[in-house]
Amino acid sequence: MHAPLRLPKGQAICYSGYREGQSPDRRIFPSLDQIREDLHLLARHWQLLRLYDCSPHAERVLQVIREDRLPLRVMLGAYLAAEVNNFGCPWGGSHAEEQLEANRRENQAELERLVSLARANEDIVFSVAVGNECTVDWTDHLVTVPQMVQYVRWVKARLSQPVTFCENYVPWQLKLGELVPELDFISLHTYPVWEYKHIHEALDYTKANVTSVASLYPDKPVVITEAGWCTNSNGRGMHAEHAVQELQAIYYQDLMDWTRAEGLLCFVFEAFDEPWKGSADPLEPEKHWGLFTVDRRPKLVMEALFPDRVSLQAAA
Repeated sequence: MHAPLRLPKGQAICYSGYREGQSPDRRIFPSLDQIREDLHLLARHWQLLRLYDCSPHAERVLQVIREDRLPLRVMLGAYLAAEVNNFGCPWGGSHAEEQLEANRRENQAELERLVSLARANEDIVFSVAVGNECTVDWTDHLVTVPQMVQYVRWVKARLSQPVTFCENYVPWQLKLGELVPELDFISLHTYPVWEYKHIHEALDYTKANVTSVASLYPDKPVVITEAGWCTNSNGRGMHAEHAVQELQAIYYQDLMDWTRAEGLLCFVFEAFDEPWKGSADPLEPEKHWGLFTVDRRPKLVMEALFPDRVSLQAAA
């Protein structure tokens, strides 16, 4: 039996520390020194980090937090690869059966790493997430809901920390009904700008996304594990004119004011821009969600909180 759920409070942010030329896909990871620079920067304002996998990136993050005694706690994630084909994915959800079988073996190994890291860092890892966006209709790494149930049960039997699954708000409304009872809390993602919403309707849309899920499961806590605003776009999936720093700053402040008032834990997406993501187009939206640029300079939204970094930027 798990103890009553007690999630920590504080400012929360998603952290993926890959810099130019680095990528989890190519297994080129940030160095300990680079991660140390990032975490000392983030610890000035945030107390909670969300990590996405159990790769050397996560191992190094946990190592730096421990060695430097940083006041940071972590939601540790397991990345699950495709176990079935998703022919509805517009950017490549079709895989050879040999690849799917290899993915299933790797997913089990990833969950074993999740359990090992979480056990070894119980004072730092406050919860674990079994997968990210692998049940939504458009995903390129689809895992069936019954398999997700089995994975969550397997992890829960081996850990003392609360267990969740992170997904877009839509599958929580119906598709994930059999998974919800297995979880300690629901983790949802909400992105108004991805759904062509204007800034004036953005926060209300986010509130509606959360309510659409929370109202179905009144006894299950809900956490926002991704919400953010893009700052550059070629127009794929959003209005390009909406993807600007001024609107990111407005949405961020509205989101923080609302979630703080509601006592709702909310991980902002994302700490730093991620040039490794998406297509080769430099205006690919996936690359531009950071509150900081990839070279660790604050965007408009963070300038007031990090004035010393603004001075560095002006001098560069």
